[in-house]
Amino acid sequence: MRKISLAFFLFVCALKVNAQKSNPVSQAEMEKIYQEVKTPFKYGLVLVPNDEQHKMDCPTIFRKGKFWYMTYLIYSGRGYETWLAKSKDLLNWETLGKQMSFGDAGNWDDNQKAGYNALSNTKWDGNYKLSKFDGKYWMSYFGGKEKGYETEPLSIGMAYVESNPWSAQEWTRLAKPVLTSADADVRWWENRNKLFKSSIIEDKEKLTGHHFVMYYNAVGDSLVNNKKTRWYERIGMAVSDDMVNWKRFQKNPVVHHPVGITGDGVIQQINNTWVMFYFGAFWEDRKGAFNRFAASNDLVNWTDWNGENLIQSSEKYDELYAHKSFVLKHKGIVYHFYCAVNKKNQRGIAVATSRDLGKSKVNFVNQ
Repeated sequence: MRKISLAFFLFVCALKVNAQKSNPVSQAEMEKIYQEVKTPFKYGLVLVPNDEQHKMDCPTIFRKGKFWYMTYLIYSGRGYETWLAKSKDLLNWETLGKQMSFGDAGNWDDNQKAGYNALSNTKWDGNYKLSKFDGKYWMSYFGGKEKGYETEPLSIGMAYVESNPWSAQEWTRLAKPVLTSADADVRWWENRNKLFKSSIIEDKEKLTGHHFVMYYNAVGDSLVNNKKTRWYERIGMAVSDDMVNWKRFQKNPVVHHPVGITGDGVIQQINNTWVMFYFGAFWEDRKGAFNRFAASNDLVNWTDWNGENLIQSSEKYDELYAHKSFVLKHKGIVYHFYCAVNKKNQRGIAVATSRDLGKSKVNFVNQ
């Protein structure tokens, strides 16, 4: 009886996997998503550094009560720190302070702490609130001990606070990273000492068989005679049931392209379809850096959009790169936050919208 039950279980699992693989998002649905999320009106910059030496990057947005909050990164030359800002209307932002700062204690993450809020409500046009697990609010981050711009090795760590993640307070960090390129189960696409942005959502339906899912991008390539794609970034998955212990899910990345960067996936659920907003850069058929999306029915198998970019360079403030998404909908308006980089390599946070809301008066310094 036990053997029959096991065999039946394996049979059902096989059917489920095959069903997932044969159930891509239709092109009609992809077009419908594109029409829903597109933001043709660039409002402009909403947050910029106070000088030309610091660079601002990677917005993550969440909501508490009547206020919106943004965590973002500041690169100083030494490395990345994680900061927090506040807004009433998603257009005008006030800097509150740091949430993860440099250290000098000899820890693995002393000089790099690039954080991203976990467990945000993923419902499109929803409340965008952060959820707790085990009595804590969580943040994943990539960290490193070396100074400089994304100097390897970079690994993924976890941090938490028990209350007020919307305040400028230092988060408690786990003593060791949860994913590294030195792990025994490291995959071919992430084995080159650089794990980057991670986005963690709750898998309420247990589509993956686990409570939490992490999407992250990394550098790697151990394939023989494949120099053309070596060192480029791809997006893969890890899973967890306790936010502390993580394991890789599948051997291959879930969203990737033959050449260039595919990275910084952020998840929303539009109706019953999961949508991953991500950025691409240096592809064979597209110049520069730009924002796109993929969609899934099961969180595992993703259908890539094959149409126009959602965001690309078009203004003086983003003429070098326009990339790294956080997209949300509020009161009928879609807001697409992104990192804008000009030709002086000044980096700030900009937003484009689905409705014309005018033009921002925020500019980079000395512009």
